[in-house]
Amino acid sequence: MRMVDVISKKRDGKELTTEEIQFVVDGYTAGKIPDYQVSALAMAIFFQDMTDRERADLTMAMVNSGETIDLSAIEGIKVDKHSTGGVGDTTTLVLAPLVAALDVPVAKMSGRGLGHTGGTIDKLEAIEGFHVEITKEQFIDLVNRDKVAVIGQSGNLTPADKKLYALRDVTGTVNSIPLIASSIMSKKIAAGADAIVLDVKTGAGAFMKTDKDAENLAHAMVRIGNNVGRQTMAVISDMSQPLGFAIGNALEVQEAIDTLKGEGPEDLTELVLILGSQMVVLAKKAKDLDEARAMLKEVMANGKALAKFKDFLNNQGGDGSIVDDPSKLPQAKFKIDVPAKESGVVSEIVADEIGIAAMLLGAGRATKEDEIDLAVGIMLRKKVGDKVEAGEPLVTIYANKEDVKAVEAKIYENIRVSDKAVAPKLIHTIITE
Repeated sequence: MRMVDVISKKRDGKELTTEEIQFVVDGYTAGKIPDYQVSALAMAIFFQDMTDRERADLTMAMVNSGETIDLSAIEGIKVDKHSTGGVGDTTTLVLAPLVAALDVPVAKMSGRGLGHTGGTIDKLEAIEGFHVEITKEQFIDLVNRDKVAVIGQSGNLTPADKKLYALRDVTGTVNSIPLIASSIMSKKIAAGADAIVLDVKTGAGAFMKTDKDAENLAHAMVRIGNNVGRQTMAVISDMSQPLGFAIGNALEVQEAIDTLKGEGPEDLTELVLILGSQMVVLAKKAKDLDEARAMLKEVMANGKALAKFKDFLNNQGGDGSIVDDPSKLPQAKFKIDVPAKESGVVSEIVADEIGIAAMLLGAGRATKEDEIDLAVGIMLRKKVGDKVEAGEPLVTIYANKEDVKAVEAKIYENIRVSDKAVAPKLIHTIITE
């Protein structure tokens, strides 16, 4: 088999065989096929697309390019959740203990974040002592005992995807639905989940800016999952404005605690209940979504979800007392209100630009080497559709430096006040096939 023949075949819009896809992934992972040939194939896929069968084959070839996590020693149906990312996306911090409080095993593998704020692990490390460097045996024991644990991503999980992702980044082939879908799903499948709930974001703060692109990606991932024997469904949710109020690591931990108490922002709470209900049904702990939602609300109200979060933190070296006293979280030196210049209704909060404002404070990483300041960030005081009076705070900046003029300017540029506005719909659609 020759790589040039595979490239030519896909260039001409023909379907690649399972063996051809395996040949490419094995050869590239082993360093036998050069970057320039895989770049040519990626561009051919970008223009010619792939069938459902090709996408599933590419996903499984990448899964099998490295080690996979065997979670069979964990009792019950393991349900994983993946979000395509966004601004103020605190859902995992709330969902993991909430769903675990209903005896659904949550064995979560998470990474660090590039971009506006940290990833799930960075947020959790705002809690003193918390760590994800645990052995696989400890990880499995914790999930069997307390139903929830988070471990850092293994170095040798889907090495083919790591190589291909880096190549796509520099060859203009990132925005290819089959390549994005197989990249995300290969990591989820290698991490050992039995069922997968996907939160696909759409809007200004999302990777997929339009509903059509978000739906195409969601359908692609759901079909891959179901084709390879993992029950998979997707929720398409709004990211035209940040989710919740908090953007920043310690601030988001505080918001997660409030939400587990049933006192969190309306949009974050609703999204968590929708995603959580799907997880509970897939885990066969409830007969339908209405029953699952009622069960989730009950463990929020009776304190079991919050107690589960505390156990989870203590189990992994964290200071669980922050649940009762969030002032123990890292605190910023300065709190600076940014007042509205006019009265009216908030009509737009451009999510990705507000995320960049938080990054300028040090809440996120521009490069992998950057240090995150866990205390800093932005707290929204108004959301789209809210009335605001001139002089009332639009946001509060949490900073460890006094000069935040550049951040204030970015906020004013990207929060608009008009005569009228309608809050965006949070859930756009749900996809199960």
